Amino acid sequence: MKDLINRYARKLPTWALYCIGLLPIPYMFWQGWTGALGVDPVKALEHAYGEWALKLLIVGLAITPLRRHAGINLLKFRRAIGLLAFAYVVAHLSVWAVLDVQTPGRVWADIVKRPYITVGMAAFVLMLPLALTSNNASIRRLGQGWRRLHRLTYAVALLGAVHFILLVKGFPVEPLIYLAVVTGLLLLRLRIPRRTRLA
Repeated sequence: MKDLINRYARKLPTWALYCIGLLPIPYMFWQGWTGALGVDPVKALEHAYGEWALKLLIVGLAITPLRRHAGINLLKFRRAIGLLAFAYVVAHLSVWAVLDVQTPGRVWADIVKRPYITVGMAAFVLMLPLALTSNNASIRRLGQGWRRLHRLTYAVALLGAVHFILLVKGFPVEPLIYLAVVTGLLLLRLRIPRRTRLA
């Protein structure tokens, strides 16, 4: 199975992933515009974009453990998946700021007063340098610093999961599952040193 997945992954061009991954953004917006998202399309659209972003962050985190533990190599898609996650975060933030809150003063007030928005905005701010440096020129210019910078992805994923938990009222089963998955994937990335044999 892993050989089959790797073979198809090698054949699939990265640009195709961008095209496929971006399609839900205008499609869901059209659904909201035509009333297909229920009585509160703005909230539904905001939630859908945010959940897509979190899912893509999780997929990006899974790439290294998949290669290390399952032999499935999807590294060529990691940058595209990260940029797609950023695109959905921008869409999520835009719907909230422009269609939901609507005024700059209220946007700032919500960031300061509402913990779940503060956490979500912190995740967005951390994503900005990652998106801006997701190119070959930045990799060459930053050298080893590029790899250290992009470890911010771990914090972004955790903050995204916490943002979801704080957003949902009551006992948030689904957000807790997301947090558990993110935590598990981060633990899988840890390299456990082998015990040295005693002479």
